[in-house]
Amino acid sequence: MRLTNFILLTVLTMATLNAQSSSQSNQHFSHTENTNASPSSIWNVWTDVTRWKDWDTGLKDAYMDDAFMLGAKGTIISLEGRKSRFTITEFVEGQSYTMKTKLPLGSLYVKRYLKVDEQTTTFTHEVWFKGLTKGVFAKAFGGKFRAMLPDVLENIKQIVEE
Repeated sequence: MRLTNFILLTVLTMATLNAQSSSQSNQHFSHTENTNASPSSIWNVWTDVTRWKDWDTGLKDAYMDDAFMLGAKGTIISLEGRKSRFTITEFVEGQSYTMKTKLPLGSLYVKRYLKVDEQTTTFTHEVWFKGLTKGVFAKAFGGKFRAMLPDVLENIKQIVEE
């Protein structure tokens, strides 16, 4: 009987975790847009860090210490003037990258990736918090970031379609 209870509890826990991970929340969310513009045009916008402020409505400024590649570091400055350091933790040239910003007892991740299907380029911006304080930071910033994400991607779409 104990083994049966353990198996049942494990299955229920995994089902709950899968349901949570597939749904959008202020701890993990994304937005996707489609365009007829080339993937390289989106990639160029995404990797031109000094111009992030032109399309990311939450940024006052951004800059890189190094060339945009795996392990590169940079700084973003929010509209409120908060400076945050980030590191490129995953990088596939012309396709995707992930950046990590350290938070007290946690991290904020942003992943941007492209997919091409016939004449359409799909581009996605995904955000998630990790660590002991993920709930605190998701509550403080997640809702705001999540609400602005559709406009941010729409701004990118307008730039690449001009």
